[in-house]
Amino acid sequence: MTAVRKGEATSARMVEVMLGLIQSRGYAGTGINTVLEQSGVPKGSMYFHFPEGKEQLAERAIGRASEEFRALITETSASEPSPGRVISRVLDVLSGLLVDGDYELGCPVSVVTLEMGAHSDRLRTACALAYESWIAPVADYLVSAGLEARRARELAETVVSAVEGAMVVSRAMRDVQPMRSAARVLATLLDEAVASAGEQS
Repeated sequence: MTAVRKGEATSARMVEVMLGLIQSRGYAGTGINTVLEQSGVPKGSMYFHFPEGKEQLAERAIGRASEEFRALITETSASEPSPGRVISRVLDVLSGLLVDGDYELGCPVSVVTLEMGAHSDRLRTACALAYESWIAPVADYLVSAGLEARRARELAETVVSAVEGAMVVSRAMRDVQPMRSAARVLATLLDEAVASAGEQS
């Protein structure tokens, strides 16, 4: 392995560890020493790979979470036959992640938004970009299903907001029922919107 690839692997490992710790402990509860210990890298690696410190590492972790969820949306949109099935499948996957993590792992974007949104413009911006990266493909998918762009955007914002809220409530209750309820309501909402658009065209 070349030095460049080794460095990329090290920074990627640190990002993954940071992401997991934010999910389970929050941003404030995650110390750099813990990240280094769990990453298995020496102290000097932190400021070599992330010279701007903890915020830069968290920013990268948020970006990674953003990519993973966007990929889930894109892949599910390509494999399911209707908007209702898409949102149901996405919420099934997220519910499984909550259960598998014993409700200890929340959405890192919502965690950082609530903790740091009023204290760090850098992290607030990273979270806003993450949410936008989820809203945009949902809106694009709904446009491709026949909705007018403005209505698609409105529904996409509603979907992402409802999913985030359902995850928080499910985590608090240690029960995925709120996720299931959100899936049913959102599936009906989206399928009816698409059907209505089809009737009007």
